[in-house]
Amino acid sequence: MPPTLASLVHHSALKLTVRAGEDRLDAPVRWAHASELADPVPYMEGGELLLITALKLDAEDREAMRRYVKRLVGAGVVGLGFAVGVHYDDIPEALVDAAREEGLPLLEVPRRTPFLAISKAVSAAIAADQYRAVTAGFAAQRELTRHTLTDGPEGLLAALASQVDGWAALYDASGAVVAAAPDWAGRRAARLTAEVTRLRERPTPASSVVAGPEHEDRVELHSLGTGRRPRAALAVGTESAPGTAERYAVHSAVALLTLTTERSRSLHAAEQRIGAAVLRMLLAGEPDHARAVAGDLYGGLLDAPFRIIVAQGVADGDALGALAESAESAAARSGEAVLVVPEGERLVVLAADGGTVVAACCDHAAAREAARKADDDELVVGLSAPAGPITASAAYKQAEQALSVARRRGRVLVEHEQMAAGSVLPLLADDAVKAFADGLLRALRDHDATGRGDLVASLRAWLSRHGQWDAAAADLGVHRHTLRYRMRRVEEILGRSLDDPDVRMELWLALKATSADTA
Repeated sequence: MPPTLASLVHHSALKLTVRAGEDRLDAPVRWAHASELADPVPYMEGGELLLITALKLDAEDREAMRRYVKRLVGAGVVGLGFAVGVHYDDIPEALVDAAREEGLPLLEVPRRTPFLAISKAVSAAIAADQYRAVTAGFAAQRELTRHTLTDGPEGLLAALASQVDGWAALYDASGAVVAAAPDWAGRRAARLTAEVTRLRERPTPASSVVAGPEHEDRVELHSLGTGRRPRAALAVGTESAPGTAERYAVHSAVALLTLTTERSRSLHAAEQRIGAAVLRMLLAGEPDHARAVAGDLYGGLLDAPFRIIVAQGVADGDALGALAESAESAAARSGEAVLVVPEGERLVVLAADGGTVVAACCDHAAAREAARKADDDELVVGLSAPAGPITASAAYKQAEQALSVARRRGRVLVEHEQMAAGSVLPLLADDAVKAFADGLLRALRDHDATGRGDLVASLRAWLSRHGQWDAAAADLGVHRHTLRYRMRRVEEILGRSLDDPDVRMELWLALKATSADTA
């Protein structure tokens, strides 16, 4: 610990005597400074032991001494040393009384003790304290390194919590708590998710301090990683600001976890290359070869139904990276295997059907859907139906189709089941389909606008009755011969035969696309 007034008083070579402030001798001394200025306060930083001979002070003036001592206390001076036998044979009572009133420790310095000896004693004690702190810091670094090598990040967190007499927690890239020590710290660490998320938005390395009435302790947050986006974060909670030794321990933990994170990144890149090879084999219709390459890393993923997610984003955006982080973080928390393959502006994810990874990806897309702006098309996602290794290629096409529909509809996520279980009619709302429909029916609408007939309504009725003349005529309230005449006029105007089923299909879809129900 740093030197205190009490340690200086008990220093046998200094022979200091306490004349006031006996109950405040435990104050740490940052430095010893001699000054004969009538007002040395502008040159004080706080924590000093001020040494004087009262060369320029009227130390017998009570009011002057009250003002002098009050200013010293206000500046953070922790003690006042008065040399006797120089200008005063004894410390004037005016100064002693003023020091007692303000609670400022007042030390009598005998003539045979030079101020330099006091300064040297303080300097030596500070140096010894710093040496002890550095030595303790190196010991803590060795201990943390040992635990990291033997027990991984969990062991490091436990050792760090013991070193700082507090708690420590590790967050993954999504801001979720992946480990904490002691065990009770997990719940406390989970309350800081919002602060961790804000820290991740800053370039690495970054740190922040969370403290205040709403928090039970002081928490330091440190980002981990060397890339533009942090790979993880460390939280360290203590009752007060860490000392020098504790600070060494925290910095060592940050360095060790960063090394672990970067090593994990290299392994992750290698896993992605294997995953890309497995995906290519599945899409090429070679499930046996894919299973052989997958081995223990992805083999379990191919033993149960899985889904394929195809996502597309802008090349210079972080949308795909954020989706990948959500998938991988969910997999890490649940112990599920997941195959994540970046493909330029696309990302392919293969995950277990009904698992937490698929749910996390859907939740991520839903959150972006809720927060997106009207012109925000940074991320579009398509999700396939459940599939197996033999049908992987078909599942990939399903995900691509869902992706295409999501883009046309202005959605973030579309599932293939939504397309299969629904109707084709909502797809007619596409602007290109509407334009085609308007062009196909424009001549008939122009004819009707002249008041020379009701060809569009007649066509709709005839098609809805599957070409049954009597039923369609009854719906219109006209004779069937009138309806036959109108259908011949439709053929003449369009130059197309209503006997062609493709023509009837196109006309019916055009009528649906331009109706009020699908507009």
